[in-house]
Amino acid sequence: MWIWVIQSIAGSIIGSASSSWFQNTAAGKWFFAKVSSLYDWAAGRYNLKVLDAEDNWRKKYPNVSAKMDELENRLEALEK
Repeated sequence: MWIWVIQSIAGSIIGSASSSWFQNTAAGKWFFAKVSSLYDWAAGRYNLKVLDAEDNWRKKYPNVSAKMDELENRLEALEK
């Protein structure tokens, strides 16, 4: 049983590292853009509201949303 747990953890770590590296390559950028367009198509075709949930949340909690935006802007400024 322990072999499966260790194998699962190792596979997750290696998969995450590979994905992080791959998304910075030209093929990775193309692939992630295609996957994103597929997600957008599926959301429109099947009337999925996953991405709209954030917009609804922002409307419901405007003060928290504004504070998060402010913190994100400060973080971007500090990173530059």
